[in-house]
Amino acid sequence: MDPRIRTHAETIVDHSTSIESGDDVVISMPAVAEDLAVALHELLGDRGANPVYLHNSERASRAFLRASDDDFETPAHQLALFEEADAFVIARGGPNVSEQGDVSPETNAAYRRAMRPVLDERLEKRWCLTQFPSSGHAQLAGMSTEAYENFVWDAVTLDWEAQREHQARMVEILDGANEVRIRSGDETDVTMSVAGNPTLNDYGEHNLPGGEVFTAPVKESVEGYVHFDLPLYRKGKEIEDARLRFEDGRVVGHSAERNEDVLTGILDTDEGARYLGELGIGMNRSIDQFTYNMLFDEKMGDTVHMAVGNAYADTVGEENERNESAEHVDMIVDMGEDSVIEVDGEVVQRNGTFVFEDGFE
Repeated sequence: MDPRIRTHAETIVDHSTSIESGDDVVISMPAVAEDLAVALHELLGDRGANPVYLHNSERASRAFLRASDDDFETPAHQLALFEEADAFVIARGGPNVSEQGDVSPETNAAYRRAMRPVLDERLEKRWCLTQFPSSGHAQLAGMSTEAYENFVWDAVTLDWEAQREHQARMVEILDGANEVRIRSGDETDVTMSVAGNPTLNDYGEHNLPGGEVFTAPVKESVEGYVHFDLPLYRKGKEIEDARLRFEDGRVVGHSAERNEDVLTGILDTDEGARYLGELGIGMNRSIDQFTYNMLFDEKMGDTVHMAVGNAYADTVGEENERNESAEHVDMIVDMGEDSVIEVDGEVVQRNGTFVFEDGFE
């Protein structure tokens, strides 16, 4: 076994989920990540925790979704498992990232609606979503298998305390702020209130790798238009050049140069899918290559991302309404050129450089 897999597992257990003796832990991974599952089981055994291992398969999921009639019910047995668990570890990875590319957007949306109680339950517990460096994701990223392994494990084993300190300066700027404005080129100019909503510092706890600060916009405050100039891969399909227009917080217009129907399906999932649930600012300078994998891409320095759909409860203040949805779909704006982030009228990032970094002008 590659020793980096053991280090990956130790980071999950010690840093991301803080597993203790007696914890009931659900581990969900594809077959390609079996070595990571084995390393996790060894560590959980040493710690006196109780693992349950689920094999997630994109092929099996595709078969189920294509055979179904879109009349899904929340699986009570799966919900019960998640209700009883203390922590969850989920890894992505697989030989074919387009395995579910021929499942209709309507079917995906219906399934997401049925699974929402399961997702909500998981988010209430300790959880970690991570990546195993599979050949399918290496190919999608345009890397050799070896190069992608190095990329993933370098990102996962970052000095997370140093990353936390770096990001804390941006948290300090956003906490207590009222309005954020994001401008990039001629096609992105959007404002939103974050008044009363906490800003969280993601340094490898729930998402591994981490590397962002994020909050939730006040639900009906978002105004303007955004061109998400970096693509996203969604259920085996690439959405390219997505554009959203907001009025009173709601998406009132949208388009995409490629797979616009997939974007439409996301927005039509439920009413909450037409509101923003997250504003995130990428701050991980060690992730310097776009890989079509949102777990990494949204953390890149020189980017911001906005997610339509569900807002994380921890990012919504007691006085504000939380946006709820079965969806949470991140989309990215490249802020490297002709771009600024303003907080309460003050520029805090220009062309990807933060006000507290060398080179800010």
